[in-house]
Amino acid sequence: MAENTGPSTRGDLCVRVVPVFQGLTPEQQLDVAAVARPTTVRPGDRPFAHVATSLLLVVHAGRFKVARSDAEGREQVLRVLGPGDFLGEAGFLTGRRSEHVVTALEPGRLCVFRHADLGELVRRHPSIAFRMLQAVSARLDDVEQRLASVVSGGVGARLAEYLLSLPARGTRSGTTTEAAPETVVRLPLAKKDVASLLGTTPESLSRQLRRLHDSGVIAQRAGGEIVVLDADVLMDLAARS
Repeated sequence: MAENTGPSTRGDLCVRVVPVFQGLTPEQQLDVAAVARPTTVRPGDRPFAHVATSLLLVVHAGRFKVARSDAEGREQVLRVLGPGDFLGEAGFLTGRRSEHVVTALEPGRLCVFRHADLGELVRRHPSIAFRMLQAVSARLDDVEQRLASVVSGGVGARLAEYLLSLPARGTRSGTTTEAAPETVVRLPLAKKDVASLLGTTPESLSRQLRRLHDSGVIAQRAGGEIVVLDADVLMDLAARS
């Protein structure tokens, strides 16, 4: 982990922008900020590494890959955290350190809480625990949907569903203002990590992307960008998962 900027007394840090703390009054948010440890990370940093105590990590800015490793060291990507997401709540309940491997994908900022401090905050502000429970429940729903997709759907269906779930932006397909808009998404992970997230192999993922490209459904660009040319076909594929 990189720079730790020390406890904060400012209300404009992550305690104001993340859902877990949005139900608090400005005064209560300052109470939370007083025990948060704002931390800056660089790409490749692993915030849980070399930490002797259990922590709650709340993302203020940036993206973080969450994975687990099996006994043979193989990595299984579980999800990508973005602003407002958090990790470490299980350790808050069990007292055990997290076994997740968290890797910063880009420069970012975290609000880090020791579980002892978090417990005191929850006692003073019970709405924090309620919002954490809501977020964990939504995460479990997502895991169940992905598991059902892995069991019942093919790789193509899972890929289509994943592409449709990515944040999209519109661009122009030509140089004039009359050019038709394009829908562009960007893979947030390396293709090998996307394959792990979807429960398949990099080779199978590449084949499916190539098929979609050759069929005119998508166009692949450098830097992990994908232009969605036929969203209807993607939605039909996703419905099979």
